[in-house]
This record gives sequence, structure tokens and C-alpha cells, in this order.
Amino acid sequence: MRPTRIRKHPEASSQTDSRPKRAKTPDQASAALMRLCARAEKCEGDARRLMRGWGLAEHDIEQVLARLVRERFIDDSRYAGAFVSEKTRIGGWGEYKIRAALQRKGIDRATIDAALAQTDRGEMADRLRKQLERKSRTVRHDTPYELKTKLIRYGLSLGYDYETVIDTVVSLVGDSELCNDF
Repeated sequence: MRPTRIRKHPEASSQTDSRPKRAKTPDQASAALMRLCARAEKCEGDARRLMRGWGLAEHDIEQVLARLVRERFIDDSRYAGAFVSEKTRIGGWGEYKIRAALQRKGIDRATIDAALAQTDRGEMADRLRKQLERKSRTVRHDTPYELKTKLIRYGLSLGYDYETVIDTVVSLVGDSELCNDF
């Protein structure tokens, strides 16, 4: 028998939480963000989220952010380029998934388009092919049709466009049973 967990009310748990809220002054927030940005790229959206968590007022957030941008600690275009490079090479993500993630972070469309324009489409297609080949060896299936549908779903979940996924899957599995349902 599993022991049952007693859930506390959210307000009650915050009162008994041993950690105090990490309130920072604008100078402390600026110094902390400079240290963070020196170690890894951050975008304006990440910095805003952190400063709100530290309890800074909106006008203080804007001042600190303006300073960090002016001193080039934060640069959304540089961040977007690094993000696209990392997610295509290491994560194996496709364009749609990368675009959606950058939009959630508050990066504007023109910056995203410029960063994605730097990617090598041939390299992305090769990466998709390798990932689908790897997946085809581990997925359980009874028919080629079932294998195709699972590979198509997987390729789309990686953020690749439909036509590229279909073409790659058909070239891998063969065209003995067409997937006209998609």
C-alpha cells in the first residue's frame, strides 16, 4: 500500500517555507545578471522574469535592462543565434519548434527569422534523417504503415515541417503502403 501524501494549502506552505523571498535592489540585480550573462547567453525575457522573481519594480526592471543591453551583456539577436545553433546541433530540433520556443521567450519575429536564416537546411535534413533512422530501430510496429505513422509523428514533434518529414520517412521506410491519411 502506498502512503498518502498530505498536501498543504499553497499559502500555508509559503508561510512555513524556511527560505525568505530573494528580494534584491536594482544594483544587486544588475550585478547578479552581469554574472549570469557572463557565463551564458540570456535574453531580455529571461532577465525580466528573474528580476520580477527578485521583487523589483517595473521601472527598476526597465532601467537595469537598458543598462545591460547598452553594455552588451544582453543581446537578443546574439541569444537567438546561439539558441538556434544549440537546438539544431545538440537538440536536433526543427525550425517550427525553435521558432515557438523563441517566441515564448519574447524574441521578436525579425530577430528569429535572421537567426534561422543562418542555419544550414541540408544539415537540418541530414539530422532529421539520422534521428528518424535511430527511432525506426527502437519503435515497435507490426506493419510498414504503422512504422511510417509513428515516424511521422516523431518527426513533427521535433519541429520539422510536414513535407520534409513525409519525404524523409518515405525514403526510409519505402513506399509499399502509402500514408494517404495524413
